[in-house]
Amino acid sequence: MADSIHSGSTFQNVKMVDRLVQSEANGRRIAYVEQCFGASGQPLNVPGRALVGEGVLTKMCRKKPKPRQFFLFNDILVYGNIVINRKKYNQQHVISLEDVKLEDVQDEGTLRNGWKLISPSKSFVVYAATSTEKHQWMSHIKKCVDDLLIKQGKTQNTENDSPVWVPDSEATLCMHCKKSQFTLINRRHHCRKCGIVVCKDCSSNKWLLPQQASKPLRVCLTCYQTLSDTKLAVPAPNTHAIDDSSGDSSTDDDEESANQEVNEENKLIPEGQFKSYD
Repeated sequence: MADSIHSGSTFQNVKMVDRLVQSEANGRRIAYVEQCFGASGQPLNVPGRALVGEGVLTKMCRKKPKPRQFFLFNDILVYGNIVINRKKYNQQHVISLEDVKLEDVQDEGTLRNGWKLISPSKSFVVYAATSTEKHQWMSHIKKCVDDLLIKQGKTQNTENDSPVWVPDSEATLCMHCKKSQFTLINRRHHCRKCGIVVCKDCSSNKWLLPQQASKPLRVCLTCYQTLSDTKLAVPAPNTHAIDDSSGDSSTDDDEESANQEVNEENKLIPEGQFKSYD
């Protein structure tokens, strides 16, 4: 009985998305999103794609939580920095929904209504303005992921998921050696395999993690040893001369200062209620 109910629900979801795909309004919405990202964004208006919903969420970045505009499509999740609210965005990021997993995050202080978005290419925590909005986002994302997996006949695996990075503020000492104290000179780095904050010496090795990038990435000594012990991993030569320090960088996290077009309107971004198109 439960299976038949689930199948019926899935069928209704698919029909809803099909209606969106075929509507003229959907094409106009996607074209407008493309326009808001400008030439720096990738084309989004492809056959079979529907914009399911959008809104502002607070993303936990390296240094502090920051507002980001999110767009949920039936096959991808897109987000970017807000230059002018509802008018212009940059630093576009696109995540394939077939790889996305959701994990609830407990409320802590002023950080409430959060959950983890986990995928092979990038994983992070986001917070909604209200518990209702959180439920709307999570339920719509889950529906899109489930429908996509059923349609493609695929199942998810977690082996290659990228880690959720530990925020810089949570580490005054290297989380590997427990000795090296971070200063303006001794900068923080992140292990791309486990996400902990480490010093330069404890992350001097690099490893090719194809799901995250096409070039070798910084990993901590523990992860380097673990990866070296497995035949499934692909080693990369050490590149000690290359200091990618905040090449731990996530462009959406650390490059806002490069954008000089920030408008006064962007300083008071309204709480981003989830806007659904289904």
